[in-house]
Amino acid sequence: QVQLVESGGGLVQAGGSLRLSCAASGRTFSSYVMGWFRQAPGKEREFVAAITGSGINTYYVDSVKGRFTVSRVNAKNTVYLQMNSLKPEDTAVYYCAAKPVHYSGSYYTDGAYASWGQGTQVTVSS
Repeated sequence: QVQLVESGGGLVQAGGSLRLSCAASGRTFSSYVMGWFRQAPGKEREFVAAITGSGINTYYVDSVKGRFTVSRVNAKNTVYLQMNSLKPEDTAVYYCAAKPVHYSGSYYTDGAYASWGQGTQVTVSS
């Protein structure tokens, strides 16, 4: 089982940047697809980005393409979400999640992920 802890959230002005980190504990971190999801007030949780175990393939929701970058350093058991050109509509609680290789489901579906972090608040002011 992998345990996840997010950090790096905070308050930033529109157009600014934040980098979220997700530290994982457990075995075989490199075998997990790592995903980022977010939930804004009054909205359903949505997929933001994901990265395969090797880090070669990444996926993004259309609204963040060109602005967000997901990466991972397996030697550090850490996944990152670099967020640039932030907009007020990016305001949400951001969650890191891990999808074991043997779990079914699409990378963009929250039900496919086995482990979740506690969430970190990102607030973008205008």
